[in-house]
Amino acid sequence: MEKELEQAVRLRSEGRLNESNEQLVRLAEQHPDDARINFQCAWSFDVLGQEAAAVPYYERAIAAGLPDEDLKRALLGLGSTYRSLGDYEKSAAVFNRGAEVFPEDRALQVFRAMTLYNLGEHARAMELLLRNLADTTSDGGIRSYGQAIRFYSDKLDTIWK
Repeated sequence: MEKELEQAVRLRSEGRLNESNEQLVRLAEQHPDDARINFQCAWSFDVLGQEAAAVPYYERAIAAGLPDEDLKRALLGLGSTYRSLGDYEKSAAVFNRGAEVFPEDRALQVFRAMTLYNLGEHARAMELLLRNLADTTSDGGIRSYGQAIRFYSDKLDTIWK
């Protein structure tokens, strides 16, 4: 099983996406409770642009238990997949869990902001994006205003008189 999983991942990295996906689907059928296989299978559907097919594999992978790095990527993948399918409430639930488990993960925060935007929570989405921009940019101009950007990030609707 281990060698087959490694081969399927290698096929994906070589751009042989359909071959990789077929092998991962077979492995998932043979080992339905294996978190790593389900995660890799979900990922293989995502890279093929078959988001709806990825969902049950992400869900099984997360439920079966993944190491932190893979869990982080699986939560981002599932949340993003739900968002791209228009299921914003489920997307928000996944990203909220990600924010609880991995509060410092910037990628999860940015993808969460996209879902918040789709839910009409524009102010919260902008706050997340502005804070991440101010905290991570290497642009000198933005860095020089980092303190102000952070200050205003949650006050965009405030009018100062």
